[in-house]
Amino acid sequence: MNPINKYILLLFSFLFFAGNVQCQNIAIDSLQNELSRHVLKDTTRVNLLNALAFSYFSKDMAKTLEYLEEADAIAEVLQFKKGEARSIYIRGITEAIQANYDQALGYYNEALQLYENIDFKKGIANCYNAMGITHKNKGELRKSVSYYKKAIRIEDEIGSNNLSASLLNLGTSYEVLGDFDKAISYLKKALSIAKADENEQRVAYSLNNLGNVYQGQGNYPLALEHYNKSLYINEKLGDSLGIANNLLSMGAIYKIQEYYDKAMRCYEKSLEIYKRIDSKNGISLILNGIGTIHEEKGDYSSALDNYVDALSISKQIGAKSSIPYILNNIGEVYLALKDYRTANHYFTESKKNGLEIESKQALCGAYIGLARTYTNQKEYNSALSNALKAKKISKKHGFLDYQKEASEILSKIYKATGNYKDALESHQQFKILNDSLFNKENVEKITQLEYEYKYKQALYSASIRELKLTKTVIATNKNLEQSQKNLLLGVIAFLMLALVLGVIIFFLKLRNEKSKTQNIVIEQKLLRSQMTPHFIFNSLSVLQGMILNKEDKKSVSYLSKFSKLLRITLENSRDKTVLLSQELMAIENYLTLQNLENESYQYTVLVDDAIDRSLVKIPPMLIQPFVENAIEHAFVNQKENRKIDIHLNYLNKELICTITDNGIGIDSQKENKKPNKKSLSTTITSERLKILSKDFNMKGSIIIEDRKKHNEQGTVVTLVIPYKIQVA
Repeated sequence: MNPINKYILLLFSFLFFAGNVQCQNIAIDSLQNELSRHVLKDTTRVNLLNALAFSYFSKDMAKTLEYLEEADAIAEVLQFKKGEARSIYIRGITEAIQANYDQALGYYNEALQLYENIDFKKGIANCYNAMGITHKNKGELRKSVSYYKKAIRIEDEIGSNNLSASLLNLGTSYEVLGDFDKAISYLKKALSIAKADENEQRVAYSLNNLGNVYQGQGNYPLALEHYNKSLYINEKLGDSLGIANNLLSMGAIYKIQEYYDKAMRCYEKSLEIYKRIDSKNGISLILNGIGTIHEEKGDYSSALDNYVDALSISKQIGAKSSIPYILNNIGEVYLALKDYRTANHYFTESKKNGLEIESKQALCGAYIGLARTYTNQKEYNSALSNALKAKKISKKHGFLDYQKEASEILSKIYKATGNYKDALESHQQFKILNDSLFNKENVEKITQLEYEYKYKQALYSASIRELKLTKTVIATNKNLEQSQKNLLLGVIAFLMLALVLGVIIFFLKLRNEKSKTQNIVIEQKLLRSQMTPHFIFNSLSVLQGMILNKEDKKSVSYLSKFSKLLRITLENSRDKTVLLSQELMAIENYLTLQNLENESYQYTVLVDDAIDRSLVKIPPMLIQPFVENAIEHAFVNQKENRKIDIHLNYLNKELICTITDNGIGIDSQKENKKPNKKSLSTTITSERLKILSKDFNMKGSIIIEDRKKHNEQGTVVTLVIPYKIQVA
């Protein structure tokens, strides 16, 4: 059996939608953190929501739609046309992923009109690009090329960083059209620009599509090399759609090389991802691929079941690009079952579809299928006509596998019609092409043909065999000498490696000891900064005043809280971590002491319900210095309505503490400070967090912002605190 199902499908070009590259490259966690801090329903929030929606579309469709709903609502209220168009554009992507192509095109056209109304050229180019992708997946390749070229003209004019995406997409369309030279040219340009831009996602997509072209040319090792490089990048990026497409492409290569178990594992993993993201086109392609494995193993019933399901899905979603390949595979099964009439029907349908979408590869498959069917029916004229058409197209476009198939069937036709010279020539072409595609030569068959056509090949003479033997002996001696050299070099390399590892271990231990010492010093500094002599003196002065004024109850309460604060601070300073409840108790005592005399501050300490303060342990003495800063510096010349709010929440596995005041703001404080005066608490805490982040293997950071950027008054300090959960 010589099935054409080596080309099981039109290898699915990556659905790469040119979008806001900046949004793609920003980590999702960072975007979510920024969104949680930006609560105002303004244009900034719309942009953040759209960025998150775009980042999630190849990972989690439900989250994408959730973000788009909120973005749409805010943009409509604000009459923010640019944000509204972006939301509609991304909604088009979600429909395209699910192969709802007509709905996707409707959204793209709607977004395009909005972008044209505000003359936003980058958005216009993005819409053209997305429309090109959608027409390509519908099998309307000439339309897709037209849209890509429109996008490229605009992006070249404005210097857009999406140019590599348009070039990539244009290359994939030329790949399907069988113009491999143009396809490689555009894909290599896209790869070069993506590398220069350090855009790993586009690098991965360019590599995969180059692999598709090399596979079409029969260069399987080069194709597999590109697929593996692309898969490595996509796994690093967590791009589910990219991974699924890599596995699909690799499965096709393994199937061609008859590694059926490897191919099936690739297909099954890919199918799982396609189902998760509801990519109907991907599911169809995988079912088609699985069908080819069953066909190769002779399980024609299972093969047909998979092919029919794949064909049904492709017709349902209008994926014309895949249909002729599936039809060819169904025809091959009926050909193997000797149902020539049904086989002829499917090959003819495939030819019709291939001509319609201008897919040269699908057309070659159909012609070869028809040639085989007619040969088995001994209708040699019809068989010869179709085989010659397949040979002409495959030779013109460099389809080595189809050239091999055409040469093989031509050899059979010429032999059956008594044209032995052309039969031998065709079989020799088949042999050469077969060898180049990593298949073993059928020695018995070529020998039989040579005698039948009265051609003989010269046998190797004894002198040639002797020469080969001599060369073998010399090569063996050289290999032995090289092995001895390699052994010596290996020993030297081992000793050098051991020495290097020893030096590395020594310096790591030394650095660890330095880190411990530095941490102790910083903690001591922080303790001194937290319980400053100034604060202690003021507290005792206040206490003395209360005693002199005979305010007995008040003085006793003040003394009790002061002693409790002193005790907690000293106890906490001895431990590397303390319970969150202890740390908050110290802060509340400190605030109470500061406020006890004249109640000049309003303060709140709020902890989210998701945080169990009796189980969470944090490094001590991180929060209080910033509370003290707020009290000391935030309310210059502000006598009333002084507010300090402390809020702890748990978001994306991070413990976040915000200290907010309604004072003059950090920018005004900086202007009023002496030029050479530095914030001791901020400096010490920053140094300490660097060390704690390494110790806890967890992010720790400080951000101090003036609230005027949010049209509010005061300062907000955001602490990301390393923590541990105490087992109950």
